[in-house]
Amino acid sequence: MKIGPKFKIARRLGASVFDKTQTQKFALSTERRGMKPRGRGRGPTEYGKQLLEKQKVRVTYNLTERQFSKYVSEAMKTHASDELTPADVLHRSLELRLDNIVYRIGLAPTRQAARQMVSHGHITVNGRKTTVPSRHVNMTDKIGIREGSRSSTLFLNVSERLAERTIPSWLSWNGKNMEGGIETMPSTESASPAGDLGVVLSFYSR
Repeated sequence: MKIGPKFKIARRLGASVFDKTQTQKFALSTERRGMKPRGRGRGPTEYGKQLLEKQKVRVTYNLTERQFSKYVSEAMKTHASDELTPADVLHRSLELRLDNIVYRIGLAPTRQAARQMVSHGHITVNGRKTTVPSRHVNMTDKIGIREGSRSSTLFLNVSERLAERTIPSWLSWNGKNMEGGIETMPSTESASPAGDLGVVLSFYSR
C-alpha cells in the first residue's frame, strides 16, 4: 500500500503512527511546529476528530480503506450480549493479522516490512509457506521462518535480536525451533490499541 510522506502524515494525524516517527527527531520537529502561530478558525468538528482517529488506526496497521472498513463492518455485527464489545472484536481482528504478529514478535522492524516479508514467502504457518499478510492467525497456529529463507540477510542474527527484545505477553517465540505462536488472545492491556476504537466505530456508524 502506497502511503506517502510519513512525517507529514504523522504530523497531520497527531500521532507517531510509523516507527520512523517514534524518534526524538520527530518529537522535536513536531514541538517546533507546534510553537508556530496558526491561522484563525474554529477547532476540528466532532466528525473531523473521528476521521483523524480512524485514519490514525488505519495507517498504523498499514491498511487500505477497503481493508479497514471490512474489519469495522465485521466488528459492528457484534451483539451487546456477546462477551466482547465491537471495539474488542475490531482490536483483536487487527492484532491477529499475520503481518502484525510477525511485526509484534520482532521478525520485522515495521508492519510494512512484515507485510513484504510474508508476501515474499519468507514466513510459514504450521510449516507451510504463506504469502497472505492478512491471514488470520489462530491459537493453535505455529509461525516460523521458511527453511530456505533462514540464511537471508533479513534474518541475520535473528536469534540474538529477538533475545534482546521484549515480546508481548500474548505471544511466544522459541529461538531453538525458530517458531512462535499465540499464548493468549490479545487484549487492550496486552496489546495497546493504536487509537480510540470506540471513536472509530462511531465514525462508521454515522
